[in-house]
Amino acid sequence: MFTIDRDAQGAVVASGRLDAAVAPKAQAFLDGVDGTVTVDLAALDYISSAGLGVLLKTQKRLIGGGGRLRLVGLSPHLRDIFVYSGFDRLFEIAPAR
Repeated sequence: MFTIDRDAQGAVVASGRLDAAVAPKAQAFLDGVDGTVTVDLAALDYISSAGLGVLLKTQKRLIGGGGRLRLVGLSPHLRDIFVYSGFDRLFEIAPAR
């Protein structure tokens, strides 16, 4: 099961599996954010190439408006995916909040 929402501090929190089946839901949610946005991925178990595409599309849109995505809380497995794909050079990645 995949969920995405804002927490009390305004960060976007995603949990579960971000794959092709839920990518449209994630994209629709992220299309509504602007500025510099923190995305907490500590509870994300899995991300597919479709999920990476959602983050990349959102990052490109935000950068065009002077913002960016800041990813926090990646598990070692997710961090490896970002490193192997080269996405660690496209996003600011920080430890858990």
